[in-house]
Amino acid sequence: MEKGRLLVYLSIFTIMGLSNAVIPILPELAGLGPGNHSVELSSFLFSAYFIGALLTMLPFGILAERYGFMRFVTISLLLTFFSGAIMLFTNEIHLLILARLMEGAACGAFFPAAFSYLGSFSKRKQYMGEFNFLLNAGLAGGVALSGLLATMGLKYGIMAFTVISFLTLIAGLGYLYKNGRDKEKLQSPIIAEIRQKISTTSGFLVDKSYTGIWIIVFVLIGTNGVLLALYPDYSTGMLSKAELGMAIAVSYISTMISSIWVSHTSMKSKQMINMGIVVAASGTLATIWLPFVGFALVGSGSGLAMVGLPTLLASMSKNKGITMGLYSTYTYGGLAIMPIFAGALSGIMGLEIIFAIFAILLFLTLFVNYKIRPNKNGR
Repeated sequence: MEKGRLLVYLSIFTIMGLSNAVIPILPELAGLGPGNHSVELSSFLFSAYFIGALLTMLPFGILAERYGFMRFVTISLLLTFFSGAIMLFTNEIHLLILARLMEGAACGAFFPAAFSYLGSFSKRKQYMGEFNFLLNAGLAGGVALSGLLATMGLKYGIMAFTVISFLTLIAGLGYLYKNGRDKEKLQSPIIAEIRQKISTTSGFLVDKSYTGIWIIVFVLIGTNGVLLALYPDYSTGMLSKAELGMAIAVSYISTMISSIWVSHTSMKSKQMINMGIVVAASGTLATIWLPFVGFALVGSGSGLAMVGLPTLLASMSKNKGITMGLYSTYTYGGLAIMPIFAGALSGIMGLEIIFAIFAILLFLTLFVNYKIRPNKNGR
């Protein structure tokens, strides 16, 4: 295996693992510092990661293309390590939020570089599949290990993945030392290039042909984020930290299975999306009473829809680079904004009602999908 590809694989597992290591212990982290813990604080601590990614993905993507993909993979590992170290050694809520923002910036530095690097190979389809497998494995591993280790020490899961990130960072620095950086692509000034990208992208934001897809992505992934952010509070007294970690891990494993299964069927993209919405919305409701069943359904439905949505988008657009970039933006936008909104609602209604509201909201996106008109040749 190419050393660069191995480093990308190790990095995605590490970065995703640390990002999810905080989830089972969100209420405890939010309540470590002075003042009373609140669900709103837990949801903001969760969303800070995705806000960091959302703000940095575009500029880091442009910089990585100009100054070297593997350099930015290594930068992402550096940011990941420092964010883990901050979370490990402080209980101050503002520093914890800063660490989550930094961790999100690491994600913003990593994904454009990693996708571009893997896309340069002739076996890109195989490598992307391996990458996505390890991405979900890291998410599942982070939440499961953190939940299991929480009985020994609150931050032991964070400690484990911070150590792993340090070792992976050493490997990244070693790779750069031996292989140098990728070829630079010095073109137009950075500011001018960012402005040009934003100008081109804005056309797709207002194009009504894509509005339905953006709404579904935002609501589907945002609902996942609401569950991840609020369920640790909801399950207090119902599930142990180990059980919570395993329940959430089940959702990622279900996503892996359903996405692989549906990619080998003849199902059309809109059918995948419809089935995914129904299964995920049903799972959101089921988590109120049956955590493991609910998260399994949420993961399965998300896997179906997250194959159908980009497939449908690819059939509708010739400018796949920009549309897929917007797809990622709405994904992170949903994860950043909807949990904060749900956390604010927790002050006036119970978490069961909030989960039910978002399940209904997700069901309603079926009507949005009905109105999407793909190209005649689109699947």
